[in-house]
Amino acid sequence: MADGGLTASPSSPRERGSTLRTRWARLPWWARVLTIYAGARAVTTAMILSFAARQQANPWTDAAPGYAEYATIWDGNWYQIVAVVGYPSELPRTESGQVAENAWAFMPVYPAVVRALMIVSGAGWDISALMVSIACGVGAVLMFYRLMRLVLDESAATFAVLLFSVAPVSPLLQLSYAESMQALLLGVALYLLLRRRYGWLLPVIAVMSLTRPTGLAFALALGIHVLVRFGARRRDPFPRREAVLATTAAGFSGVMGLSWPAIAWAVTGSPTAYTDTELAWRSAYIGYTELIPFTPWFQGATWWLGDPTGPIVVCLLVLAFAGVLFLPAVRRLGTDLRIWLAGYGLYLLAVFFPQSSTFRLLLPMFPLLGAVAQPRSWLYRTSVVALSLLGQWAWLWACWQVDGIDWTPP
Repeated sequence: MADGGLTASPSSPRERGSTLRTRWARLPWWARVLTIYAGARAVTTAMILSFAARQQANPWTDAAPGYAEYATIWDGNWYQIVAVVGYPSELPRTESGQVAENAWAFMPVYPAVVRALMIVSGAGWDISALMVSIACGVGAVLMFYRLMRLVLDESAATFAVLLFSVAPVSPLLQLSYAESMQALLLGVALYLLLRRRYGWLLPVIAVMSLTRPTGLAFALALGIHVLVRFGARRRDPFPRREAVLATTAAGFSGVMGLSWPAIAWAVTGSPTAYTDTELAWRSAYIGYTELIPFTPWFQGATWWLGDPTGPIVVCLLVLAFAGVLFLPAVRRLGTDLRIWLAGYGLYLLAVFFPQSSTFRLLLPMFPLLGAVAQPRSWLYRTSVVALSLLGQWAWLWACWQVDGIDWTPP
């Protein structure tokens, strides 16, 4: 005869699920974020190892390279050149006399940090670069959560972290690129902007502007922010001290955005050293041209799709992006994040030539994930994560693996 007082009945799946949810909720916020991020990075690592195992010999590695070697190809090789050799004082030239691809296209902060770690630890470039990228990726996801909690509730902010962690270009957070450092610094800068800590923005802007080209875009966002706050000063006071600091930060960001071209000019003696170097990368598509703002997207679209289809598609994309900024879910992110998205989008439209690196350059628009994260449907959220993981695989297949003469650099 059973003794109900002595025999414990097994818990039901519902009770076990409730217990797990309770334990999860009791974890500190940073533990939840890091658990999500670690799981996502494990999945990405498995994908990268799978592609590495099938990688043929290429200009950077032998066939079937290990993870660290495979993670430092493409621009990682340029960052290694900067870290070990530095920048050329004389611009290299092609046989026709045009400026050739060279290290001036790659800003100094990321390779400098990796170089310092190499000296301190004695580790090689590949291991040191990965350590810096991974550490910055961890900092970026923690900062992203803190940023999202300023505009979203706990559930949406946590799901936004998951989307950030599994996004199609999230493998960059564990490769030898400067994007993870950029994401960390941009997350800090946006957090300070929303908290209106304008004075603290100055050192962040200084470092961020020499990590990836974001200084001019952030200057534009800060300038619009100042105008918006000034216009709304009756219902949202804009004290003189804050106005001065915010205006100073905007001007400083503009100066820092121009500092790297100025440094390249000072070292090489060519006032167009930086822009000529950047233009060298698009010469394989449209030949050597001058940089005329707001023309590259039309040039690229014409090259890819022909005329008039290409320019029409660009106009439709611009209108669609503008419309996205006014969607209710995006409006809930607040004015300042929308200003950043608009400013960075305008910057890309002004100077960037669309090709396979476009996906990577969209990474600074990560605040948009906060809008994607708002619906609470279990089916919706599961589907978005599944599509993001599929996008990761597609990005690695299309952009990271090397297949002979490759027209899809990441």
